Order: sequence, then structure tokens, then C-alpha cells
Amino acid sequence: MSWRAQQADFRAALLAADRPAPKNLCASVGPGLERRFNVYRNNVVTGLVEALMATYPVVTQLVGDEFMRETARLFALAQPPRSPVLLDYGESFAAFLHDFEPAAALPYLADVARLEWAWLCAYHAADAEPLDISHLGKLAGSDGDKLQGLTIGFLPSVHLLAFDHPALSIWAAHQHEDGCGSNRVDLSAIGQAGEFGLIARPEMQVDVRPLSKSAYDFFKALQQGQTLGEAMEFAMGVAGVGEGDFDPAALIAALFELQLVASINHKKH
Repeated sequence: MSWRAQQADFRAALLAADRPAPKNLCASVGPGLERRFNVYRNNVVTGLVEALMATYPVVTQLVGDEFMRETARLFALAQPPRSPVLLDYGESFAAFLHDFEPAAALPYLADVARLEWAWLCAYHAADAEPLDISHLGKLAGSDGDKLQGLTIGFLPSVHLLAFDHPALSIWAAHQHEDGCGSNRVDLSAIGQAGEFGLIARPEMQVDVRPLSKSAYDFFKALQQGQTLGEAMEFAMGVAGVGEGDFDPAALIAALFELQLVASINHKKH
């Protein structure tokens, strides 16, 4: 059997409890090869389950430990890691939850998982030195046309998310100093409307902030490489936002106050 075939056989046996131990295994002493492999197989799956529960603590609180362990086990068997780094594991868990029939009664669960994954990514994002607002004046001065032609680069930790459900409010309701939270969500108190959020780590702590739709549209356009002028036009036009409902100057100032800007450039043509 080739080395590649041996690896494929080992991987298949590792994630299927009804399969025998791989044929190419051997033991230096004593019997019980099948039993030993079963112990190893169980430890691998248990490790993946524990990693997912650590990554998604609010999802775990919402569904309870027993439900989460079984859900995480099914996910691990269906989508094993592609990287040896467990911190990278679980990116597609939100999509898995979205289509997971036993969780259909909790339609907000996938959105909460998306938020928790963004939080983890922000926490582990590369460091970058934020710019202060004086850099904006150096490039544009008092020239409005130059200002509108600038692009803004965000810190690597910045994530902008649009949710179909009140994921931010649900997540916030489960932030407790003792790490415990109720798995009962009172949507009548929270509301059921979708939300928009910004997740970033400007310094040592991850910051999770709700956004208005116009602010989200404006920041998202900037993140996608549009100029300040283009982003303003997009945010005002996409939802018919009027001049009185949208203050781009305040939003630009907020980006610098929150230390989220990593670069400012003239758009390349």
C-alpha cells in the first residue's frame, strides 16, 4: 500500500467508528491493537468537540452542553480539520448550524456562531499600528475632492457583519463575568430584527459594536476598496438614506477614534 493510500485509510478509519483499525498498524508489545486504536479515535473526536465548544461558548450556552457535544461530534465527523492548528478549526460551523435540522427551532444560532468566529479571528489577527486622523489632513488638506478620492485600509482584525437575527443582542446577553449564561433567550425583550455589527481588536481587547445600516454600508464599502466619496454615495443610495440621516464626517472621525484605520491612500487608477 502506498504512503498516500495508508494515510487515506488511516484518516477514514479515524472518523468512522464502525470501521476496523487501519491494516498497516502494528503494535510493539501486547495484544489489543483494535482497542488501542478505538481509544485514540475517541480522543481525537473528543478533542475536536472540546475545541468547538471553546470557540463557540455562547452557542454552547444557548443549546446546552449535551446538545452541543453531539452537534460538534457530527460536525467533526462530517468536516474534519484541514490544518493541524486547532485555532483554525470550525470556520464552517455556522453554515453547518444553518442547515442542521435539530437546531431549526433556533434560527438565530448560525448568526451567533458567525459572530463568535469573527470574535476569534479578531482576537488572533495580526497586529498593526493604527493611524490618527492627522494623516487624513496631510493627504487631503482642505481639498474636498482629494478627501473623497482617498481609500481607507482597516486593521486586520476588523470584521463587518450583517445578521438576519439579533445576534449581537443575544451574544451581549450571554456575557457574564462567571462565564455562565442562560440558554433561554427572551426574544420578546431583545426583539427579532436583524442587526449589523463591527468586531475588531484595536489594542488588547476585542471590541464588539452594533452599527446602523448606513454605517455598516459605509464601512463595508470602504473595506471593499471604495473611496470615501464612493462609499458615501453608496451608503446614501443603497437604502435611500437622506442627508439628514447620514453623517459621514462623524463616521470617519469614529474610525480614527476607535483606532481602526491602518492605511490611507489615493485610489490607484
